[in-house]
Amino acid sequence: MAQQLPLHFEFRANQTFEDFFPGANQEIVTHLQQCVAGLGEQQIFLWGKSGLGKSHLLQACCHQAQRHKLSSFYFDLAHAQLPDSAMLSGLDDYNVVCFDNIEAIAGNAAWEQAFFNFFNQHRDRGHKLIVSASSAPNAIAIQLPDLKTRLNWGLTLKIQPLTDSDRVAALIFKADHMGFEIAPQAGRFLLTHYHRDLASLWALLEKLDRASLAAKRKLTIPFLKQILDEDSRD
Repeated sequence: MAQQLPLHFEFRANQTFEDFFPGANQEIVTHLQQCVAGLGEQQIFLWGKSGLGKSHLLQACCHQAQRHKLSSFYFDLAHAQLPDSAMLSGLDDYNVVCFDNIEAIAGNAAWEQAFFNFFNQHRDRGHKLIVSASSAPNAIAIQLPDLKTRLNWGLTLKIQPLTDSDRVAALIFKADHMGFEIAPQAGRFLLTHYHRDLASLWALLEKLDRASLAAKRKLTIPFLKQILDEDSRD
């Protein structure tokens, strides 16, 4: 029988370590980089609330693996209905494997057993596994005791939320990487008048960049008010 190949995934080009604003999470970034490079932990469990950048960091691990000429694979288990657990067959060949939202397999007996088998084969080959979840491994409702134990192996890291001052700095940082400038007072205005989660703010920055280019105007507060007013009417 032909070997089952994992589902294809696409890199998100702007989700690298260089594009990530760490705030209080620089130590986590360092641990992930060392893991991928083979200088740190073989397994990392990254957890924290939604919208803090876990997916970005897992994608960044895959980008770094490519730079080291290592095979890598990323999959978000929470995006849709779980695929057939047979997708795990052959995945132990990959040097770096990243699974987002591992809690999605909890209570699915076929997936739990298949992931347990994959885990053992992948680890025995000395490869690196990085998973994320919204809560710590002990808080996930995994039914297979041996899998629950294995998820506690390695290093468990909790990603910390950004402070308000960090969020302003992150907006400035992200805008700079996108090729435009946003002043600190404009960043504070956006935090006060717009969604505060990072995913929404990053999407807004893309809209602001397009609006600024189209109008050939700097992102002053009056101009930001105009854009947000137009957005609220759409």
